[in-house]
Amino acid sequence: MSTDPRLWGGTIRTGLVWGGVAVFLALVGMVEAFAGRQIVAGVISLGRSLLLLTGLAAGYQAAQRSAGGGPMLILSRAGLAGAVAGALLSALVLVGSALDLRQVLVNASPGLFSLLSFGQGVAGAYLTVLAAMAAGAAGGVASLLAARARGPLVTGLAGVLALGLFQELLDPVLRRSIVGSAIRGLLFADNGLSLPGAFATFLLAGGMSALWTDRKAAARRWLLTLPASRRLGLRLLALGLGVSVLLLLPLAAGPFLSTVLVLVGLYTLMGLGLNLEVGLAGLLDLGFVAFFAIGAYTAGLLTSTGDLAIANLSFWGAVPVAVVVSLIAGVILGVPVLGIRGDYLAIATLGFGEITRLLFLSDFLRPWLGGSQGVLGIPKPTIGGLELKGPEHLFYVTLVSSALVAYIAIRLRDSRLGRAWMALREDEDVAEAMGINLVNVKLLAYGLGAAFAGVSGAIFAVLVGSVFPHSFQLLISINVLALIIVGGIGSMPGVVVGSLFLVGLPELLREFAEFRFLVYGAALVLMMQLRPEGLWPAAAISRELHAADEMVRSREATRLTDAPPTDG
Repeated sequence: MSTDPRLWGGTIRTGLVWGGVAVFLALVGMVEAFAGRQIVAGVISLGRSLLLLTGLAAGYQAAQRSAGGGPMLILSRAGLAGAVAGALLSALVLVGSALDLRQVLVNASPGLFSLLSFGQGVAGAYLTVLAAMAAGAAGGVASLLAARARGPLVTGLAGVLALGLFQELLDPVLRRSIVGSAIRGLLFADNGLSLPGAFATFLLAGGMSALWTDRKAAARRWLLTLPASRRLGLRLLALGLGVSVLLLLPLAAGPFLSTVLVLVGLYTLMGLGLNLEVGLAGLLDLGFVAFFAIGAYTAGLLTSTGDLAIANLSFWGAVPVAVVVSLIAGVILGVPVLGIRGDYLAIATLGFGEITRLLFLSDFLRPWLGGSQGVLGIPKPTIGGLELKGPEHLFYVTLVSSALVAYIAIRLRDSRLGRAWMALREDEDVAEAMGINLVNVKLLAYGLGAAFAGVSGAIFAVLVGSVFPHSFQLLISINVLALIIVGGIGSMPGVVVGSLFLVGLPELLREFAEFRFLVYGAALVLMMQLRPEGLWPAAAISRELHAADEMVRSREATRLTDAPPTDG
């Protein structure tokens, strides 16, 4: 066993870092707030899962830094890192029991300390250390497992966590049918997964992951041996199944989940638009919400039946106008910022977004835009006499719009204009030297991106039935930018994944909405550390980010190959 004090010092520092994370989560109130949500009924809650995950992460990281050591050394360091993390939590319990921390830390409540000490108070503080040490050792065991075994294990645990977390959402959906009710009775207790249900979920998810890992290569080889016509047929079959699932989704999901899906679709539309500006052209825009607002107000004024009605158009007649008006607004924004780059461009566009919101709010424009009272009486769209009044109906409008906009965005990316945007993103001066008209490509990026946001704004207006200036805060621009970063800058599928992750997931966990910004920040930090290219990155961006790693590996391989053989 290694006696190098630097190695053990590093292990203790790892434990202190993750212990600090656990203490932070406890003191901001997440652990106590999440304790009410049972993952497995009567076994473990979401709050305790968070603490165990910090111990697990401490052990896994310490084990990874022991690469090359024996199993005993790895497990010892992993257990020590977990124990140090647990010791910090125990210290919090001891200090909180001796002093009244609530005067400065409002979440340092007796309920929190009882939770951390397993209901034993100061006498149970050692239990926290033991539990964290066990979690750290489990992290060490996970690091020792081969990837083929670790993948199904992680997938199985993730399946249990996901089903336990979303039990309240799945419950009403499953109750709608006899089969669903039977599945519900098998999997769930009154509050969380039942123990047999948790085992069944773990085995099913882990088994499917293992099967896929084992058969993935063989399946790909089998596909390559098929004639081109049969491969095309299989792709069309998969596409048809996917479309069928999407079409049936609102009917099975119900009003709440349909509303969440519509919101995901609206942010996807905006994300596709901002992706043209930021992801392809490299033009940072923090005022993107202005185009969303312009689209919403245009559609609202044109379709409204209230006092501010100006045309009484149908939704289908108003959407093209909203798109054109938003496109013109994008070009107008682009003209004064043509010569601005980097941080200055972000500040200038941010100002544009705030100016637009204040104009909608102003008393000067109140006779036409409604001021703080907004635009009311926006009717729902109709098709052949059928009113699309609920989120289940508007989901289809959002779905078709998103598919159409995604198709246009992909065609633009692969066009000459898209290559000009990417050249602009890489180096503006070189792009200009290559003959690219910077004025035209910049204005087209701003205009087309704004047009996509205008579509989203028009659907938002009919979804809500009214538009108000306070609905278009700066936070929307930041959310759209964040989902592009998380999904993968420049990636079209990444926009959808980012929307699901940063818009859909927080909406599903609305009861924990007060921690939304904390989760945003943590997600962005983790993304930069673990997957800087995003969850579903564009191939070019991924190659660029990993080019240095590939070069290092290539040089190392060359050095080892060229090294003279050693005697013995």
